[in-house]
Amino acid sequence: MALIELKNICKYYGDGERQVTALENISIKINKGEFVAIAGPSGSKKSTLMNMIGCIDTQSAGEYYLDGTNITDMSDDELSEIRNKKIGFIFQGFNLIPSLTAAENVELPLIYRGVSKPLRKELSKKALEKVSLNHRLTHKPSQMSGGQQQRVAIARAIAAEPPIILADEPTGNLDSRSGKEVMRILYDLNNQGKTIILITHDDTVAAKAARVIRISDGVIESDTVNF
Repeated sequence: MALIELKNICKYYGDGERQVTALENISIKINKGEFVAIAGPSGSKKSTLMNMIGCIDTQSAGEYYLDGTNITDMSDDELSEIRNKKIGFIFQGFNLIPSLTAAENVELPLIYRGVSKPLRKELSKKALEKVSLNHRLTHKPSQMSGGQQQRVAIARAIAAEPPIILADEPTGNLDSRSGKEVMRILYDLNNQGKTIILITHDDTVAAKAARVIRISDGVIESDTVNF
C-alpha cells in the first residue's frame, strides 16, 4: 500500500470562461521511505502539487489517500491535524522568526501541538543536534549563515518525527557548499526511514533523488527511477 496516492487530481481556479486549470488528472503513488523529486520549471505548477500533497490546499476533483486513509473530503481542521502529525515542511525562504533563538524556532510548532515545555526543549535540542547545530541553540537567525538558518528550518520540520518531509526548493537560497550539506541531511533522514519529497526547478538537484517526477503546465510529463 502506497503511503501517498493521488488519483486523477485536478485543481481549477475561477468559474466558467475564466476557469484556469492548474493541475490536470495527476495520479501518483509514493511509497514509504522513498526519496522523490518533483521537478519542473517556474510556472509548471509543482508548488501547487506540493500544496495538495502537503494538505495545504484541496483539489477540485479526484481523490487523495494518505497512509491508506481517504482524506479527500476532510475538513480544514482535520487536514490541519494531519499536517501536524504526518508532514514536516522545509521552505526556500527558511521562514524563521527573527526574534527567536534557533531552539525557540524549532519549539514553535511543538507549542501548537500541545507538547509540554520540558519535552519541547528536549525535542528541539535533539533535532538541532541531528543537523549539527547543537552549538547554536541560543543564536538568532541574524547571527547565522543562510546554510545554518536552513538547517534550523530542517530541525523544526523533523522535531516531532513526522514520517513525511516536504522540501520546497530547500537549496534555492544557498551557496553550493551549504546546498550540499542540506542534501546530505535529507539523505540521512531518508536513510532513517523518512519519506522525502523534494520540489525543485534545478535538474542537478533533482538528479540526486532516487526518483524524479517531472511536471509541466500542471501535467505529469515523466516519472523516472534514477537508482
